[in-house]
Amino acid sequence: MRLHKILVLSSLLLTATLSQAESGVTATTITLGQSAAFSGPARELGKGMYDGAQAYFDQVNASGGVFGRKIVLKTLDDGYEPVRAAANTKQFIEQDDVLALFGYVGTPTSNASIPAISKAKIPFFAPFTGAQSLREPFNRSIFNIRASYFAETEKIVQQITTLKLNRIAVFYQNDAYGKAGLEGVTRALKKRNIEVVGLGTVERNSVDVADAVAKIRQSKPQTVIVVSAYNSSAAFIKAMIAAGSPPSFWNISFVGSQQLVNALGKDASGVQIAQVMPAPWDEVNGIVKEYRKYYLQNGKREWDYVSMEGFIAAKVFVEGLKRAGSSLTRDSLVRALETINHYDVGGYFVTFTPTNHNGSEFVDLTMISRNGRFLH
Repeated sequence: MRLHKILVLSSLLLTATLSQAESGVTATTITLGQSAAFSGPARELGKGMYDGAQAYFDQVNASGGVFGRKIVLKTLDDGYEPVRAAANTKQFIEQDDVLALFGYVGTPTSNASIPAISKAKIPFFAPFTGAQSLREPFNRSIFNIRASYFAETEKIVQQITTLKLNRIAVFYQNDAYGKAGLEGVTRALKKRNIEVVGLGTVERNSVDVADAVAKIRQSKPQTVIVVSAYNSSAAFIKAMIAAGSPPSFWNISFVGSQQLVNALGKDASGVQIAQVMPAPWDEVNGIVKEYRKYYLQNGKREWDYVSMEGFIAAKVFVEGLKRAGSSLTRDSLVRALETINHYDVGGYFVTFTPTNHNGSEFVDLTMISRNGRFLH
């Protein structure tokens, strides 16, 4: 009898140990890590991704979690600076005991984290960037739910050239993000035998755009494609308008659409933006209804594209957790995510395979109206 009790106790202890052996997973919690800008000029992007994701995780947790485990999203502020993001990633992996990394914001910050991610083989889910560096070469740890910057810039250039505009300039952030967008533009123009007529740059987390305005005005563009965050984009567009005879302006989705409207004020009218998420006011889509129901429970929140992306990312991630089953590990999560095929989030579809972790190619084109709303 004593031997039987010892064997039973040993079995229970072993089971408990195994169930908690995987980083970030206990009997009652699943812990994720998010490094993003929660301070500095790009802070609204980090806040939006976090708030959207947390709104979905909150309702999942309120319903008992996933196999009885509540989702905990830990955050560290990187101020949209690569060195800080790399340090945060190292802390998450080596000290903070997380299952996966979720919702990082930005190309340079995500790029700086890739070496540690690859070494640890930790899932890196839904970075807020469309850069090719997160897509090529294929990395089994990285999952993208948004379309690439190549897809966005191709659709923008297609629209511009359909309107018979061929004098196209590019204002871009002088870092990996801006250069990724510039590459997408030049790639799309090359297909049409068109060259960029003018270039201007701004440093990350800066609004010093005077030199860029002077250079781009000299090229006399008909339109300017803007690849920067909302504060610097707004500073550039305002300065161009103030200088007289402004061209039309196109932005890619990373800009932070609602944040750009707020920063531009009256100058927002007519500015155009590519989007990679459903319109958050269009309740024809089931995901928009779900997002507005849970996200707007907090009366201080207002809908926007960034938080919509965070919400959708969280929903797809939870689907992966469910498919991974109760014996959750990093590897089982990756294998489960790779079974998501044409998954209907609610009018937005995501597909992953064992050889392709780029979930969507959806791109929509919008224009800001005089009252600050988005037309599409």
